Amino acid sequence: MNEHIVKSFEDELNNLAAETARMGGLTEAQVADGLDAVLKRDSNLAEQVVARDEKLDVLEAEIERKSIRLIALRQPMANDLRRTVAAMKIASNLERCGDLAKNIAKRTLVLSEAEPIAPLTRSIERMGRLVQGRLKDVLDAYTAGDVERATLVWTRDDEVDEHYNSLFRELLTYMMADPRMITSCAHLLFVAKNLERIGDHATNIAEIIHYEITGEELASNTRPKTDALKS
Repeated sequence: MNEHIVKSFEDELNNLAAETARMGGLTEAQVADGLDAVLKRDSNLAEQVVARDEKLDVLEAEIERKSIRLIALRQPMANDLRRTVAAMKIASNLERCGDLAKNIAKRTLVLSEAEPIAPLTRSIERMGRLVQGRLKDVLDAYTAGDVERATLVWTRDDEVDEHYNSLFRELLTYMMADPRMITSCAHLLFVAKNLERIGDHATNIAEIIHYEITGEELASNTRPKTDALKS
């Protein structure tokens, strides 16, 4: 009986992790499609991203419900408790990434009506691909239980900030040079800020994975940050 209970508990933990990983895959797709909608000025794709966001909200609520139930009924300790709480926290960060992807997609509806600004679009794409890579790496680290890969994402957070700061300056230059571009540039700045925040959530997930596996928190003062233009 005792062995059966232990196996049943392990199955519940594994299922919780699998659901969180599946939510991660859906979130990656949302971020990728939100970015592509802006880059390709694809309003139909943007509308799909907005419509799909609700699914992530439902998944996050379900993972939270199962985590709380597991804690209440199983009273997990040590590593098992960390695994349970990690799933719940990661799901919360993924839900926020989904919201940010939806917000990015919404900019498409405005930007598709304006004249394209090729150099800025390329800058947005570079930053977007970097953020996508961060999110993929940290979710792969979660699935594989790879603390080193998660820590690498965490230590390289400043690269996303540097891209944002550079793009911020580039956008200001365009707005000062031609007031007619202020509206488009403001929306692109909104896109860049949302990408930067997705990068922050990837960093948060890396911290959660590190704590889940090691039981130790990463010291924030050991990571280089580029905060000059962060708000």
